[in-house]
Amino acid sequence: MALDYRKCAEEIFANLGGKDNIISAAHCATRLRLVIADNSKINKEALEEVEGVQGMFDSNGQLQLIIGTGTVNKVYDEFLAVTGLTAASKADVKAAAASRMPLWKQILKTPGDIFVPILPAIVASGLMMGIVEAIPKFAPAFGETDWFSFLDLVANTAFALLPVLVAISAARVFGGNIFLGAVIGLMMVHPALINAWTVGNYAAGEIPTWKLGPFTVQQVGYQGHVIPVILAVLLMCTIEKWLHKHVPEMIDLFVTPLCTVVLTAFITFTIIGPVFSVFENWVLSAAQWLITVGYGVGAAIMGAIYPWTVVMGLHHMYNVIEAGMIAKDGLNTWMPIASAANFAQFGACLAVALKVKNQKTKAVALPSSLSASLGITEPAIFGINFRFMKPFICGMIGGAVGSLFASWVGFGATTYGVTGIPGIPAVNNVPMYLIELVIAAGVAFALTWFLWKEDAPKKEEKLDVPTASVMRYAEGNVTQPVKGNVIPYTDIPDPTFSAGILGEGVGIEPEDEYVFAPFDGTITSVAESKHAVGLEGGGMEMLIHVGVDTVNMNGDGFTCFVNEGDEVKAGDKLIKFDRKKIKAAGYSDTVAVLMTNSDDLDGFEFGLQ
Repeated sequence: MALDYRKCAEEIFANLGGKDNIISAAHCATRLRLVIADNSKINKEALEEVEGVQGMFDSNGQLQLIIGTGTVNKVYDEFLAVTGLTAASKADVKAAAASRMPLWKQILKTPGDIFVPILPAIVASGLMMGIVEAIPKFAPAFGETDWFSFLDLVANTAFALLPVLVAISAARVFGGNIFLGAVIGLMMVHPALINAWTVGNYAAGEIPTWKLGPFTVQQVGYQGHVIPVILAVLLMCTIEKWLHKHVPEMIDLFVTPLCTVVLTAFITFTIIGPVFSVFENWVLSAAQWLITVGYGVGAAIMGAIYPWTVVMGLHHMYNVIEAGMIAKDGLNTWMPIASAANFAQFGACLAVALKVKNQKTKAVALPSSLSASLGITEPAIFGINFRFMKPFICGMIGGAVGSLFASWVGFGATTYGVTGIPGIPAVNNVPMYLIELVIAAGVAFALTWFLWKEDAPKKEEKLDVPTASVMRYAEGNVTQPVKGNVIPYTDIPDPTFSAGILGEGVGIEPEDEYVFAPFDGTITSVAESKHAVGLEGGGMEMLIHVGVDTVNMNGDGFTCFVNEGDEVKAGDKLIKFDRKKIKAAGYSDTVAVLMTNSDDLDGFEFGLQ
């Protein structure tokens, strides 16, 4: 059966805490992306049960609902129509979400924003490097051919000039001119400088220097460095923005770029480069030490906590370490940890897919597990593992065991950004890598299979929908909206209702706590405190008001299942109310059912049973 896009959008909106709780909404290829003001107002359990929603997770300040390719755009269109929101781009949503993140998280998010866009170039080059370097092992003669030399050049270009790619991406993130950023990156690997990878061949005193005021600067490039490049471009963007604000427009075109480049270059080569290249080497050394410390215990710990950084949206910060490792030594020894962690989540998710009986969960788990095997773990983590938690923890254990094995064996990759099956061509020891994946996924699968149990399906609450008629007019009958004792509207303990100012009708002394639609129609109003709704249809205009003076309860004890503009059928749930809370607050729980246009209806009668 085809998905009812309108109904899906309406049910999503009904559980988001109202329009004022939605700051921004956009969608990507598979997910509805929302920025929410107050997450405590969201009914997450109900959202997960909405037909069409395959999973849900919070990431980088966004509530993301997994709906699926080709479907999400149609649900999004209906969502805009239902909520009255205007369409936003993914960039708008990201900006809105980022502005609500704490400062520390924004700082950790920045490396991901810089490195993710250049992943295609890095992945392509890294995989190609792995393949080109592997061929001579099976065909030694190939290593002496022009083809090998040519392909080696093609594969190495992205890494040889990595500072340029980083600089361009960083300029985009920091809001500067990307071409000025490219100039800074090129400057740091200029051919006139001694290549950082060959500087070790120079004896002490042989390295040429510049005397720039009080600074003595070695003429050495920054191949193999990324942190100094990022900081240099951050400085460049800061200077450029300041100059744009203070330099007269008449001379801004040439003064701003000139001063920006010269000032950035001087500070980069005299302060940022020398200081932070040393700092970066410390970071890389610390990362490499962590992987091997305690006979691999450090690697096991990182393999266990890696999925948590995915949950928090911070896993892209590892790109700085991985890129630095490749640029420095040509080998990314962090990749086996990430791969073990990700492949373990695949194993846990696959176990759920094979074990679960709920068809909706199975339909999400199976494709999510396959995605995780290819290194894209968000659907598996957020749609299944983290949602049920035990599979997530089992995946953490599997990731720890796989990472421990990788540390004992000792291997790495020629790229970053790929894990799982796509990472096979990138590693320098394929058999050990495959064993690592089997260990990580196998442990996670086995633990999940034996430790996780599917919750028993919830029994749907069987509601007693009244069928008696309480009003009649020439066009037809109106069904009683609440089960209970029907009284004349004149007996309702409220002077406004009993005087018929809002129309004639009935009062109902409730025996149940649900209000149902008494006829087919459209919801015309919903009280902010959720205790009353307006409904029209078939020429009738009705107000259903639960309790007397219950507006003072500010919604406490009330759940409204509809929104203004919703189409409803007779018998649909409208409101649930807590009779005990109403009485504890000192109010009458009598439900007023008033036909506000009773004077316009031919043959109108009320109080029927």
